[in-house]
Formats: sequence, structure tokens, C-alpha cells
Amino acid sequence: MDEKLQNTEVHNNKEQHLDEETLFVVSQTFKALSDPTRIRILNLLCTDEHSVNDIAEILDLGQSTVSHQLRFLKNLRLVKFRREGTTLYYSKDDDHIMNLLKQAIEHAAHN
Repeated sequence: MDEKLQNTEVHNNKEQHLDEETLFVVSQTFKALSDPTRIRILNLLCTDEHSVNDIAEILDLGQSTVSHQLRFLKNLRLVKFRREGTTLYYSKDDDHIMNLLKQAIEHAAHN
């Protein structure tokens, strides 16, 4: 077998095998994107930062629901926050995921 071809096959096999941590993070990311409430929150945070109260009011959700979902998203490093006094302001933390979300929304809207 040609050495160049053999190296290509070895390289391709390495790309197909994912370590357990990577698999877990990817599956958790898709889990985050599989929930309608989290999608709504992430979509809102794509454009600007918002407080928990703002998110709850804009999306017509309970504050505890928003806080719970933001904690889940923060643990995955999909959103981040900054504190101003006693108020936490959340914003996007990962442009890769936001681009994936935008593409999924565009795909769904495409007829």
C-alpha cells in the first residue's frame, strides 16, 4: 500500500474516534439545544445581554425557570454573566454554538 494513502487512512481513523470527554460535551451541548426554553433564551442572548428578570419578562417565563435554565447553560459555558450590584446580566459565551443555533433556526425556517 502506498505510504501516503496509509497515512491518510490512519488520519481518517483518528478523526472518527472521539474521546469520552468530547463525546460527553457534544451530547450535553445538543441536549441544551434540544429544549425549546433554552433555545428561546439562547436566541434572545444572541443579540444582547439581559438580566434574569428581563429574560423572564420578555419570554413570559417564571424567574425560577429562567434561573434554572441559565444555570444549565452556564455550566456548559454557553452563557456567561456579569454582576452589577445585586443583578446578574447574562450574555452568550460561545459564538460557535450561537452560529450552530442560528443555522438550525435558518434551516427550520427554510421551505
